Amino acid sequence: MKELMEHMGIEPGRLQFSWISSAESTKFVDVVKDVTEKVKALGPNKNFVKEAS
Repeated sequence: MKELMEHMGIEPGRLQFSWISSAESTKFVDVVKDVTEKVKALGPNKNFVKEAS
């Protein structure tokens, strides 16, 4: 899967999967916060930033 995502221009770490039951609201909040922090730390995806013309 990693190679496919990189081929499509999506850097590693920008796509994450988690199995969370609808009864696990606390886990959902924790996972969303963790993923958000990791993606923000990566900064803009360099493959999709338009260059100034």
